[in-house]
Order: sequence, then structure tokens, then C-alpha cells
Amino acid sequence: MPAKQDRLQQLIEPSVKALGYQLWGIELLSHDRRSLLRVYIDSEDGINVDDCARVSHQLSGLLDVENPISGEYILEVSSPGTDRPLFTVEQYQQYVGETLKVRTRMPFDGRRNFSGVLKAVENDEVVLHVEDHEFIFPIEAVEKAHILAKL
Repeated sequence: MPAKQDRLQQLIEPSVKALGYQLWGIELLSHDRRSLLRVYIDSEDGINVDDCARVSHQLSGLLDVENPISGEYILEVSSPGTDRPLFTVEQYQQYVGETLKVRTRMPFDGRRNFSGVLKAVENDEVVLHVEDHEFIFPIEAVEKAHILAKL
């Protein structure tokens, strides 16, 4: 996780936990002069719009005081949903056997996009079975990964 996102996670996580939710992950995306801070929350009972609004209100105040993002940004609080993104080793381990879509930071075998079954997580590496091949990616080499929702 990039240093800025790591710092944001350390700032945000205590507030999310204090409200009774789990911080699933964060994404900080830059668009022109404005950024988007997407915060994913989860709970055993699921997440609804009121939960997102409650966390958003709490984080808005915190972020206004701490000012960790320079310039304009939009705060978006969301459930990870059925096609949930994966951020940590523990999350990958939870979804062994599921079909993932993975985008790597650098090309592997001449490509960066892969869809396949997550076979294992070993030593901070994911083993992805794609068609008739197995690919092993260090988790830090993964730019983005999410579950492919079943139809």
C-alpha cells in the first residue's frame, strides 16, 4: 500500500471501528486537480445507506481537522459489495477458491489483466489459475483485485 494510503488508513480506521464497522479498505484516486477518497466499510450485518452516511459524516469532520489530502477531494463511503475489492493478505485468504479479476502494476507474461480462480495465498503471494496456467503474483505487485460476482 502506498505511504499516503497507509497514513490515511491509520487515521481513518479508529473512527470506523469506534462506530462499530470494519474498515475493508481505501482507495485514493487522482482525477485532474481533484481526488477521490473511497472508503469501504463492512459489518457482519451488512452495510446500508444509513451506515455509509454515518461514517461519511464522522470522517468528514476528522479529515477537515487533520487535512491529510492536499487540494480538493471527494469522500465516498461504500460497502465492498459482492464484487468486493481485495486489499490485504487476510482478505485474499478468505476468498481462496473464488474467481478474481486482477490488474498488476507491471506486465507478467506481457499482460497486466488476469481473470481466474484464486488457488492459494502463500508468503504474501497469490496463486491464480487462469485457463491452463498458474500465475504467482506478489501481493504488492497487484494494482487492483476484486471478486467476480456470480450471476
